[in-house]
Amino acid sequence: MSVEFIGIAATQPVSETGGGTAAPSFSSQSESHAAQGPAIQPAYLRELALAHEQAGFDRVLVAHSSASPDGFTVADQVLTHTTRLGVLLAHRPGFVSPTLAARKFATLDAFHPGRVALHVITGGDDADQARDGDLTDKPTRYRRTDEFLDVVRRTWTSAEPFDYDGDFYQVRGGRSAVLPARPTPVYFGGASQDAVRAGAKHADVYAFWGEPLAGIAERTAEVRAAAAPHGRTPNFSVSLRPIPAATEAEAWRRAEDILRLTKERAGALRRAFDLDHSTQVGSQRLLDVAARGDVHDKRLWTAVAKVTGAAGNSTALVGSYEQVAESLVDYTALGVGTLLIRGFDPLADARDYGRLIDLVRAETERRGFVGNRVAPAAGVLTAAVGA
Repeated sequence: MSVEFIGIAATQPVSETGGGTAAPSFSSQSESHAAQGPAIQPAYLRELALAHEQAGFDRVLVAHSSASPDGFTVADQVLTHTTRLGVLLAHRPGFVSPTLAARKFATLDAFHPGRVALHVITGGDDADQARDGDLTDKPTRYRRTDEFLDVVRRTWTSAEPFDYDGDFYQVRGGRSAVLPARPTPVYFGGASQDAVRAGAKHADVYAFWGEPLAGIAERTAEVRAAAAPHGRTPNFSVSLRPIPAATEAEAWRRAEDILRLTKERAGALRRAFDLDHSTQVGSQRLLDVAARGDVHDKRLWTAVAKVTGAAGNSTALVGSYEQVAESLVDYTALGVGTLLIRGFDPLADARDYGRLIDLVRAETERRGFVGNRVAPAAGVLTAAVGA
């Protein structure tokens, strides 16, 4: 089982640093220009998807927020314009009934067999939830997510009509005329205890932000322990922002440019998107790490997380291609089988990351990596954390 690489889909060139222009040719992006033009630019999405496919990515994440374009339509566009690339389609429970959501995913899978995965994001930001009319608190949302996934899986697997009685969902005679050809993978994110309880029960892949190795070892152990009573052995994903270059010195010069541009835009980003992640446990963990220093392990860089308030995937790996690949491999030694990597210059970095993907896959193949369904031996874990 090879390491899985996931990139990012976007309908507009944008990042913390500005991320591009809306010029007719999207091949000449610059980190120093703010995004312009409409939120949906079909040519850019196609070019970005093809760049990921050609670089060797397995999937791209179709992310979600209260202001995002419809993810199902974006996912279909990605799948239609590529031949092998899959999608990890983010979905927030609570706005679409679980039976309908299950049919939507199954329908997408029917047109693109085996290329669709569900990423469950329950929603850690109360303000963003409220923009779409959901005023429930976070513990309630996770209880609702638990029931949502119960019903989704029943819809995907039941050959006969079924009933369901829960606190949030009641179904009578639920059935679907379209079923996934094979089980649709369920990815799950969240760092709170409520998230772990729900995610450990349902997740095929449990996703973490890019913490230091010791933190990831702690988190995987926590999720494995919570999953065991349900008879589950989830896989794990870590999200990182690689900043590679031909030399380590060149990579750090690029990192400093990225930090400068991010600082210049931080105020505008916070005002535009109401970025306050102080109530999100995962973001708080990253901020705690950043408070202890800018660099952890060999080259995990947290300065951007500090500037953005740890708004999601905001920790980087800085170094030469070989050094960054080495650090990515260190995560696989902890039993991480999925690496979600995206850059600060999305299109150019997607193309450039093909070199990292080749280096990581060659090294993990040399080491006999077989996926992350079984916890690594204690000696391997200790060596990786202490590296």
